[in-house]
Amino acid sequence: MPVRLRLPFARQVLILQIAVVVVVGCAGYALVAWRLDGELRDQFGQRALTLARSVAADPDVGRSVVAGDPGHLVQDRAERVRRRAGALFVVVTDRRGIRYSHPTEALLGQRVSTDPSAPLAGREVVRFERGTLGLSVRGKVPLYDPSGPEAAGRVVGEVSVGFDAGAIDRELDDALSGLSAFVAGALLLGVLASAAIGVRLRRQTLGLEPYELVELVHEREAVLHGVGEGVVAVDAAGRVAVCNAEAARLLGTRLERGVPVEELDVPGPLREVLAGRSPAADLFVTAGERVLVVNRREVRRRNRDLGAVVTLRDRTDVETLARELDSVRTLFDALRAQRHEYANRLHTLSGLLHLGHHEEAAGYLATLVTDASGAPAAEPVPSDPVFDPYLQAFLSAKTAVAAERGVRLDVGPGSFVPGRIIDPLDVTTVVGNLVDNAVEAARQGGRRPAWVEVELLGDGPDLHVTVADSGAGVPASLREEIFRDGVTTREPTGGRARGLGLGLARRTARARGGDVTFADQPDRPDQPDRPDQPDRPDQPDRPDQPDRPDRPDRSRRLDPPGPAGAPDDARHGTTGAVVVARLPGVLGKEADDG
Repeated sequence: MPVRLRLPFARQVLILQIAVVVVVGCAGYALVAWRLDGELRDQFGQRALTLARSVAADPDVGRSVVAGDPGHLVQDRAERVRRRAGALFVVVTDRRGIRYSHPTEALLGQRVSTDPSAPLAGREVVRFERGTLGLSVRGKVPLYDPSGPEAAGRVVGEVSVGFDAGAIDRELDDALSGLSAFVAGALLLGVLASAAIGVRLRRQTLGLEPYELVELVHEREAVLHGVGEGVVAVDAAGRVAVCNAEAARLLGTRLERGVPVEELDVPGPLREVLAGRSPAADLFVTAGERVLVVNRREVRRRNRDLGAVVTLRDRTDVETLARELDSVRTLFDALRAQRHEYANRLHTLSGLLHLGHHEEAAGYLATLVTDASGAPAAEPVPSDPVFDPYLQAFLSAKTAVAAERGVRLDVGPGSFVPGRIIDPLDVTTVVGNLVDNAVEAARQGGRRPAWVEVELLGDGPDLHVTVADSGAGVPASLREEIFRDGVTTREPTGGRARGLGLGLARRTARARGGDVTFADQPDRPDQPDRPDQPDRPDQPDRPDQPDRPDRPDRSRRLDPPGPAGAPDDARHGTTGAVVVARLPGVLGKEADDG
C-alpha cells in the first residue's frame, strides 16, 4: 500500500494564507478597476455632452445649418472646437442627418453612420457607439433654429461630439498603474507575513504537526491516568499545571489547574515539596490516614525552568503490613524461644520433684515468676478496670510484644474504662502508635529496667489516655515539631519509615475533636475524676506485685502533683516522656458488671 505523504501543516498554512492574500488582492484590484472604468466612461460622456451643448448654443452654427452653410462656417467652427477640446470628432448635421462638419472632409455632405433620431426628436443622449472613426463615447444634442421667436423650439439638426474609447483606456491604465504597485506591495507583504507566521508556528509547536500534537495529548492522558502513582506537575510560577485522578484520590481533593500551591489544602510537608522549598527523595508524608512516598523532579529544557513533577505513591497498606509482619515475626520468635525455655524449666522442675527436693522446687517456681531483667512477667490485662474485651486483647498483645523487646508494659492503677469501644479503628490507631513509640523509646533508653505505663480513663463517651515511659524523653524544643511527618529522634532501621506514628495519632484524635500532646513534667493536664466503683465481693483481691526498682509507685496514679514543691522523682521516678491523648465519642454504654 503506497505511503500517503502529508504536507507539513506550517506549509499548508503558508500556502493557504498566500492564496487568500492573492485572491483578496486580485479581487480588490478588479473591483477598483471596474469602478474606475465606469467613472471614466461617465466623465468622458459628460464632457462630450457638455461640448456638444456649447456648439449647439452658437447661433451662427444654427443659422448656417438653416441656410445650407454656403460659407463652410460650421466646418471651421467645429474643427476649432474639436482641436481645442481634444475630441475625436465634432459633427453637425441637418434634420436629414447630412454632415456639415467632420474631421474627414471627404465625408462632408454624407449621412451620419449612427442613428440621429433621438437628438432630432429633441432628446440629449450619451452613447458608446462605433462609427467611421471607430469606437467612441459620444454625446448628442438637438440643434435649434435661432432665426426668431416664431422659430423657437424648432429642431433643425443635431450636434454630436465624440471622444476616442482608447483615450479612456489609456487614462484608466495610468490610474491603475499606481494601484498595481500598491497591490503588488500588499501581496508581497502578505506573503512575507505568512512565511513569518509559519516559522513562528513551527517554533511554537516544536516542529510538531497537528496530528502529532493530538497523539501527544492522547498519550499524555493515557500515561497520566494509566499509571498507578499520583502525578502533580507545578509550573515555574508555582501553580498547578497537571493533576491526575490518582493524585486527587490519594490527597482526597482535586487540585485545580492554575491554583497557586500556597493555597492548596494539603498537608504542610507536601506543600513545602510542591513549592520547591523542601527536597523530596522518597519522603514519607501522611495525608489523612494514608502514608505517601513523595518524590520531586525538576524539569528544564534548554536552560529554561519549566517547573517540577511531584509523584505520590501510596504506602499505607505496605506500612500496615510491615508493622503487622514485624509484630508477628517478633511474637513467633518469642514463642519459639519460650517453648524451648519452658521445656527446659519444666524438665528441671520435674527432676527436683522426683528427687524430693521440694524446697528447691518451690524456690525455683518463685524464680520463674520474675523474668531475666528482674521485672515481673507480663500479665494479661484484667477485666477490671478495663471492661472492653477488644481493648483488653489489644493491650495484652502489646504487653507481649513489649516483653519480647525487654520492656515491661503495665496498665496504670488509675485506669477505669467502664464503657465499650464503639470505634476501635481510631482507638487502636492512637493508642497503638503512642504505645509503640513509648516501647521503642524505653527500649533504646539507658534506664533499666525499661518500662511503659498506660493509663486509660473513660469519661462518658470520651477516652483519656496517658502513656509514660522510662526513655530519654523528648526535648522541649521538639515537642511540637515531632508531630510533623518525618521528624524523629531515632534513626531509620530496616528501610522502615520513621516519624509518622505521632503525627498520625494526633491527626486521628483531632479529626474527632480531641488532641495528642506531651505533658509537662511534673505537671500534666488534668483528667476527669474516676467515678466511684461499687464493691465487688465476687471478685477476689488482686495479689500484690513485688516492688520494682526505679519505677513509680504502682499505688499512685499519674495525676497532677500534690503539694507544691514535691520533687519530680518522688512522683515519676525515671519517667522519660508522658504523652496524653483525648478521644471524644469512642465509648458506648457501660459493660455489664457480671
